[in-house]
Amino acid sequence: MTDETEEPPKKKGKAGLIIGLVLAMLGGGGGFFAVYSGMILAPEIEHVTEAAHDVTEPLPAISFVPINPIVVTVGRSGNRQLRFRAELEVAPERTEDVALLMPRILDVLNGYLRAVDLSELENPASLIRLRAQMLRRVQIVTGTGHVRDLLITEFVFS
Repeated sequence: MTDETEEPPKKKGKAGLIIGLVLAMLGGGGGFFAVYSGMILAPEIEHVTEAAHDVTEPLPAISFVPINPIVVTVGRSGNRQLRFRAELEVAPERTEDVALLMPRILDVLNGYLRAVDLSELENPASLIRLRAQMLRRVQIVTGTGHVRDLLITEFVFS
């Protein structure tokens, strides 16, 4: 005979498994954050004092020679114009030499800007290439080591 006093076996709840899984995820996420943010296992960094930020390097000895504004008519119809203004970065001892050659520099830049294709002037990304071309031409006119850079201060195409 069967014993009627026996109770059926109780089902084990899944609550313990879910709580364990959630705690494991929180622990993993917290560990990741601690390592990622550098709270633990971070390399030792020397603390820099505020006085170190106050020290700056002196500027190199430079001088700027302005180029007279240039207005060039471009296009086949001749109804569009380019206004160009720039300055040449030179060593202070070369300022007079470069200023003496300014008519030749203006001639070279005028000739180059008139020869540039209209589509290239309309492209905003071509300014870097145009600047490099003009700098190279100025350096050829002035000789090696006289002009360091060409700084465009106005480039208006209308």
